[in-house]
Amino acid sequence: MAGLFLKLGTTAFGGPAAHIALMENEVVRRRQWLTREEFLDLLGMANLIPGPSSTELAIFIGYRRAGWRGLLLGGGCFILPAALIVTAIAWAYVRYGRLPQCEAIFYGIKPVIIAVVVQALWNLAPAAVKSGRLALLGAVAAGLSFTGVNPLLILFGAGALMAASQTWFHRAENSTGFILPAGWPVLVAAGAGAPLKLGTLFLFFLKVGAVLFGSGYVLLAFLRTDLVAHRHWLTENQLLDAVAVGQFTPGPVFTTATFIGYLLGGPQAALVATVGIFLPSFVLVAISGPLLPRLRKLPATGAFLDGVNVASLALMAVVAWQLGTAALVDGLTLAMAAAAVLVLLRFKINSAWLILAGGGIGWLVR
Repeated sequence: MAGLFLKLGTTAFGGPAAHIALMENEVVRRRQWLTREEFLDLLGMANLIPGPSSTELAIFIGYRRAGWRGLLLGGGCFILPAALIVTAIAWAYVRYGRLPQCEAIFYGIKPVIIAVVVQALWNLAPAAVKSGRLALLGAVAAGLSFTGVNPLLILFGAGALMAASQTWFHRAENSTGFILPAGWPVLVAAGAGAPLKLGTLFLFFLKVGAVLFGSGYVLLAFLRTDLVAHRHWLTENQLLDAVAVGQFTPGPVFTTATFIGYLLGGPQAALVATVGIFLPSFVLVAISGPLLPRLRKLPATGAFLDGVNVASLALMAVVAWQLGTAALVDGLTLAMAAAAVLVLLRFKINSAWLILAGGGIGWLVR
């Protein structure tokens, strides 16, 4: 178990979809630890709880295969190699990031990151925007995000509206409303407006890991709103650099938190941020096994998740626009972003290769 997930954490490039495909190949086809039906059930569970879906799938597989030891090994061994690689890159970035060569590389990488987010939006939109009501809700969520409303309020507000409308229009005899876990409002409020301390940093990333639905790209909305716009701990360019590192390194995209932690406070802060953002996934997987099969059957629960998903896409779109203004600064970066979008949508190419190519072009041009 440890060997498999250490290997995946070291070599699994390409984001959550690629991670899930690699896990299916390893545990269903090659090792036959799970049937295809069991694997799909675990994937469905991972998508129904907050946090990084591919990491939670690794935790679910570990738990199904080897109990509590497997739960810790599956998730921990998938996260550890990526976190160490990102920490090493963060050290080099802090030490050499202001040199012209490194700035040139990131100049070429940033337009490709915008293209990767656009591709994710394009692929996810048909599954999320399933009705005119959801399309309208997404437009409202995008407008609220542009005005600076907290992303958590947008996500849970959208989910609550959809759950309420489902209950109102499709009331069933045995239907039950969706109730948020009691501890979440405390996590949402924790750390607001506090100066940079390790405890504050831990609570911030714990909050994000505990409430973040959708893909790793939705993480951008939370990071930009809190760390760039409100707290001013990062600049737009530093956030783009952090996202780029999370994209072109293997393993979970959420190791972006490791990079940010290192920038803000060195190795200790990197460890604190990593533990904070991934800890809720282990807890949620441990407690959700017997509950999720029943929750999936509740109409209000499905409607809540529909609302959250479409609001997540709206937040991604707004952040892509805002970060694009910082990354697309001239004709070359505009052309690179457009070309990367076309390549990603037309061919099934791993985004890591495009990111490396973008860095090479930036280095050559500058």
